[in-house]
Amino acid sequence: MIRLKFHGAARTVTGSCYLIETDKAKLLVDCGMFQGSKTERELNYRVFPFDPASLTAVLLTHAHIDHAGLLPKLVKHGYRNRIHCTQATVDLCGIMLPDSGGIQEMEVKQLNQRRAKRGMEEVQPIYTQDDAMATLEHFEGHPYETWISPAPGIRARFWNAGHLLGSASIEVEVDQEGRKPLRILFSGDLGPGNKMLQPDPTAPTGFDFVVCESTYGGRDRFERSEEARRLILAGEVNEAAGKKGALLIPSFAVERTQELVTDLVKLMDDGQIPKATIFIDSPLASRATAIFVKHAAEMQHAGDLRRAFTSPYVRVTESVEDSKALARFTGFRIIVAASGMCDAGRIRHHLKNHLWQSSTTVLLAGFQAEGSLGRILQDGAKTVTIMGEEISVKAAIRQVEDYSGHADGPELVQWVKERLPIGRSTFLTHGEEEGQRALSDDLQGIGMPHDCILIPSLDSVYDLTGEACAFLAEETHPRIDPTMVARFDSHNDMAELLLDIKDTVSKAGDEKSKSVILRRLRRALSGGDAPNPDAMRRRPPVSGPSRRSRGWDES
Repeated sequence: MIRLKFHGAARTVTGSCYLIETDKAKLLVDCGMFQGSKTERELNYRVFPFDPASLTAVLLTHAHIDHAGLLPKLVKHGYRNRIHCTQATVDLCGIMLPDSGGIQEMEVKQLNQRRAKRGMEEVQPIYTQDDAMATLEHFEGHPYETWISPAPGIRARFWNAGHLLGSASIEVEVDQEGRKPLRILFSGDLGPGNKMLQPDPTAPTGFDFVVCESTYGGRDRFERSEEARRLILAGEVNEAAGKKGALLIPSFAVERTQELVTDLVKLMDDGQIPKATIFIDSPLASRATAIFVKHAAEMQHAGDLRRAFTSPYVRVTESVEDSKALARFTGFRIIVAASGMCDAGRIRHHLKNHLWQSSTTVLLAGFQAEGSLGRILQDGAKTVTIMGEEISVKAAIRQVEDYSGHADGPELVQWVKERLPIGRSTFLTHGEEEGQRALSDDLQGIGMPHDCILIPSLDSVYDLTGEACAFLAEETHPRIDPTMVARFDSHNDMAELLLDIKDTVSKAGDEKSKSVILRRLRRALSGGDAPNPDAMRRRPPVSGPSRRSRGWDES
């Protein structure tokens, strides 16, 4: 028996988690945190769809939280064996997981203060900083392209995925009695060409199954040179500087921040953008930079990175008090803060303080998952709710894609093409439906049969033992409705409705008109006649995310 279960990153870009089961072992590949809508994020709090104590080993592709973020929860709930990854991933997880635990403790404390005011029970963090520290004892680092034996009847090795320092695609061989070993390749997150610090991804060929990410399936970002990338960034910075306000850059603390700051400093040194203070509001980013310097031999342009982070333009804020003090600054300044999708960390406070100002620019520098605050802003929200407070969006919302850590559509196709022949099936994961369908079409264009390209749903199970890969419907027990993955949910709708109600009532002509609207709402809630929808709309209804993009509920 060899079965493959998809417990995350299935028709969504977060929560990476795959389980290989054999008669002798249970091997987990990644254990990531879900981001996006509240429905998906709630999966982080629910019990695992497997017993952590029953797992033989864990293989980890890289340190990003959507791949590694639930490892402390895994250990907290009974996992006692090794977590295998590259040495650079060990080092990065050594700072990222405790940071994640600390953020959860802080945010749950703030949440419980709001819940107490409403008479609601306290909630507990998914795990604490101490839980994360205990998890680090289970890590074991390995070099690239070296075989290890993590579980009985299974061997594996790591190949550079070009996505992040230490990132890997993982080759897995599973013994089969009387037959040659079954070969599976997990792509992990694949880096693009011309990435500043990382080389192009690599891996061998001739697998039975390939599990391939599809974040940018169907999208061609058009490969640009380093100079062209910096020129685009310079244009955005110069436009923001002309408004004499804050330039907020939500950014992942590890690698994305290092790349952006390196280019910003070079542009200032070359006189292509105004000299201004770059506040890195992330102690994690500072610690990560030290690890990047430690592994300089594995990277490109390490010297440029060192120079940038010793520049007089760059200031790192360590304490919460230092972070809050940034709200007192005026004039043009650049604030780089986590998280990259705006759904956690210090960036939310800066957005709360600055989104309502027309002098502010928010520059999104990476993929924004459906339902995340970053995606809501990207889709044109006019009002959002952050930490229970309604904020008008007057800031300019801009986006650059050249700093993405992911391969685009043509690069994904080329990576798969270089893995051929693939004997059985290719699973497309870590992507949203539109991108996955587009990538599937493109793979058929290079000769892959349609029925050999599979797009698993959350918690789906496949039997890899027979001649044909079999979907096991009777063993598939999804934790949430698959149609609610990578979608706006009722929490988004509720937040939007509340904003609409407040706006409609506030714009009513007089007190009598306001009372009429509220009475009709109460009748609708009690089962009476529904209110005229036109009375609740500020503008004609439109389809798609532009109308539904404003809800952001963190309660």
